[in-house]
Amino acid sequence: MKIPSSIWTLLIGIVLTLASLWYGQNHGLMPVQASESATLVDGLFNTMMTVSTGIFLIVEGVLIYCVFKYRRRAGDDTDGPPIEGNVPLEILWTAIPAIIVLGISVYSFDVYSSLNGIEVHAANPEATTEARSMPGSAIAATLSDSQGINSGAVAQNFGMEMPEEPKPADLEVNIMGLQYAWIFTYPETGVTTGELHLPIGKQVEIKMVANDVIHAFWVPEFRLKQDAIPGKESQFRFTPTKEGDYALICAELCGPYHGAMRTTVVVETPEAFDKWMQEQLVASKETLNQAVAVNPTQKSPSQFLTHHTHEMGIQPEVLQQIHQHS
Repeated sequence: MKIPSSIWTLLIGIVLTLASLWYGQNHGLMPVQASESATLVDGLFNTMMTVSTGIFLIVEGVLIYCVFKYRRRAGDDTDGPPIEGNVPLEILWTAIPAIIVLGISVYSFDVYSSLNGIEVHAANPEATTEARSMPGSAIAATLSDSQGINSGAVAQNFGMEMPEEPKPADLEVNIMGLQYAWIFTYPETGVTTGELHLPIGKQVEIKMVANDVIHAFWVPEFRLKQDAIPGKESQFRFTPTKEGDYALICAELCGPYHGAMRTTVVVETPEAFDKWMQEQLVASKETLNQAVAVNPTQKSPSQFLTHHTHEMGIQPEVLQQIHQHS
């Protein structure tokens, strides 16, 4: 009994669909999810992997089939049948990729808008990312920034509703990137350190700037990558959801020692974070007392600062590189 080609097509389509869906969810290419935004980013990535796997299997399957089906037989020296263009087929293979690209673009924009509104180099630092992400609010924000016009009045004239002010984050951290280290400051306590500590489950607001050249804040487990630019403050929020130590990597080529510009992000319980903060406050007071007692003229800056690198979490090698290029 010969199975109709339509049945074969249906069966092959089902197998390809199941294989694509399975691999799209089980590829294992992404690191552990350690923030709320990681779920959104991984959902988009898994969707793209599912579509890519399906397209790959279809294209490679057709190629392999054609290689065996239409291969040249021994003793066959005839020409192949003349084939002209197929307009419906060309429309089909043009329309399907266009629809796929459009769908992924809309999905990507939705994910980007949901990532707590990453805002870079805002002309008005007080303008919130949520406000700028509202439809039409860019008009009001731009006018208010450039001409000093009240954005609320502009929005009202355009028939728009201005969003409410966002709730303050649970923790605020100021970050400075410089060749070749990250410096973290907690404005509520005044603690400055070379290692970033965060409480799990608490929303963190980052205000970041670069001291010299462009750097990039990248924590793969958080699915966050944001540039730090000299003279321009970058603001973004995220919520860590998994305890552990994660590598913070500079993902922007910033000089000959770019590869050494990394540090550790420690996500811990709120209790452990509070204990660490108290330890830093005590250590900073002791360091201040030592700094007042020691005559700086008796030691070079490198000798004096190297003694305290372990308290700030800065590697001595990085400090040495900074002194060599200062």
